[in-house]
Amino acid sequence: MATKNVFDIAAFIISQKHPLPTPRLHKLLYYCQAWSLVWDEKPLFKQSIYAWPSGTVIKELYEAHQGQYDMDLSDIPKLGNTDALSDDQKETVQTVLRDYGNQSAQWLRDLITMEKPWRDARKGLNDLEGGGREITLASMAEYYEGVYNEGFEIEA
Repeated sequence: MATKNVFDIAAFIISQKHPLPTPRLHKLLYYCQAWSLVWDEKPLFKQSIYAWPSGTVIKELYEAHQGQYDMDLSDIPKLGNTDALSDDQKETVQTVLRDYGNQSAQWLRDLITMEKPWRDARKGLNDLEGGGREITLASMAEYYEGVYNEGFEIEA
C-alpha cells in the first residue's frame, strides 16, 4: 500500500461526502493521515500538514483551491484519482468519515486544537499568528496510538 498524493485522498473524500467545505476537508484529511499511521502503520499521503490558527492545513491543497469554499463532485477530476487508493486505504478513509465526517469544521477544529500534535506544533506562536509549523508524522503516530490503545472511540 504505497503512500498517495493528498489530491487522490481529497478526491475520494469528496466522492463519499459532498458538497464539502474546504476547511472541513483539511481537517478530515488530518484525521485520515493520523489514523492511517495507527491502523496501517504508514502515512496515507506524502504532503505535510501544518498547524494553523484555524486548525490543520495542507499547503499544496490550500493553494490549489484558494478562494473556493465548497468542493463538490465536479472538483474531483481537478483534484486526483479516486481509483489510485487501495481497498485498505479506502477503508481507512471511510472509517474516518464514519466517525468524523458528520461533524462541523468548527467541531473538528476545536478537537484538533485541544490535541497534543497541534498544540506542540503551535508552541511559541500566538493564537493569531498566521502560518504554522509542520505537525510531524511521529507526533501524530505517538499521540493517536496512545488514544487508540486507551480504547477511545469517537461518537459521531
